[in-house]
Amino acid sequence: MNGFNISEAGHVVQVIIPASISGGVIGQAFSMAKYKHASIIISIGAQAAQATKIILSVGTATAAQGTAVANATAIPFNIYKQESASADVLSAINNIAAAGYQPSATADIFYVIEIDADEIKAALAGALSGSLGQFSYLQLSITNGANADFVAAIAVLSGARFAEAQSPTAIA
Repeated sequence: MNGFNISEAGHVVQVIIPASISGGVIGQAFSMAKYKHASIIISIGAQAAQATKIILSVGTATAAQGTAVANATAIPFNIYKQESASADVLSAINNIAAAGYQPSATADIFYVIEIDADEIKAALAGALSGSLGQFSYLQLSITNGANADFVAAIAVLSGARFAEAQSPTAIA
C-alpha cells in the first residue's frame, strides 16, 4: 500500500455529526494523549446565514457532543481554508487567535485545522500553571445564531505513540 492508510495508521473521530447547528454546536471531545497530531476537517453545507466563530478548546476530561469539556480553555490554532463553493484547493496556512475564526457565509465549503500535541502544550503554557499533561482533550465548537446552517466535522489523529492494527478509543 502507498500513502497514509487512515484506518490503520490513524484514528478517526466523528466530532460533529452532520446536522443543523442552529444556536451553535459543541463537538465530541477527543484525547490527544496517544497521538502527536490531529487534522480536523469541517464541512459546511447549506447556510441560512453566516456562523459566528470556529473555536478550538482543550480540557481535562472527555465530553460528548453538546457538552463542554471540563476546564475548557480556548487555544490558538492553524486553519487552511477552502471558501469557494464546491472547490477543493485549500489556502495557505492561517494562524487563528484563541478567540476563534468566523467562517465564510458561502455554502459548500470546508476548513482543515492542523494541530500538533506540542502546540497544545505551548498554547497552554502561558495560560495555566501546573501539569499540562492533564489537558489532553481537544474540542471543536462553532457558535451560531438561530440559523439553519449545516455542518459536519471529522478528526483524523495520527502519529500514534503506540500504534496498533485497530486503534483504541480516543473519546473515553
